[in-house]
Amino acid sequence: MVVKKKAAKILSFRYMILALILIVLAGGLVLLPKVPKQEGIEVEQLLSNVLSPERYISTDQLAEKIIDRDPSFIMVDVRDPESYKNYSLPNAINIPLKNLLDEEYEVYLNQAQFDIIFYSNDNLYADQAWVLGNRLGYNNLRVLEGGMNEWYATIINPAIPEEKMAAQDFDLYTSRKAASMFFGVMYPEQIQMEQPIVQKPAPKQVIPVKKKKKKPVEGGC
Repeated sequence: MVVKKKAAKILSFRYMILALILIVLAGGLVLLPKVPKQEGIEVEQLLSNVLSPERYISTDQLAEKIIDRDPSFIMVDVRDPESYKNYSLPNAINIPLKNLLDEEYEVYLNQAQFDIIFYSNDNLYADQAWVLGNRLGYNNLRVLEGGMNEWYATIINPAIPEEKMAAQDFDLYTSRKAASMFFGVMYPEQIQMEQPIVQKPAPKQVIPVKKKKKKPVEGGC
């Protein structure tokens, strides 16, 4: 009896979490065009997917995939076209959230060949895109955790660890610094190393000319 009560509490708690998540995400969905009515996946499956941490990919994981030229994923920037034009991740395509359900973009989302990684400035729009796609039964959908804000904070401008921090913090910083250099960030030591070294010409060696000794004047008559 006690076990059943605990199970009921856990299930109730999970539904509360799902309700809160969906309420937050629904704030932006009201601006989207109406979706044609279809069954999609079951609510229980959607709940399981929402609560799964596997739907997120970290900035470090994504940076590694980009650097390794991993061909198994497509990045989808769900921000507005102007934000996409100002700065976007390499080879990402722009599908604004409000256009996500347009027929022309279905070929990117409704497929099983590639992982789709949604990203926005933070998690909000990307999470909404994920919920929409997941509800329609699309597979292999991921969200960049923290979005572009986290990308800047960890990959483009990683924080230098303090001296008292653990060794793994320094290893992580070294990895992120190398990644930021791959994405075009220049560090002072790089700039100094890349400056051309101007070699001073060696001083010319002056060899003095030996003067000839004057012969003594021979005697007279």
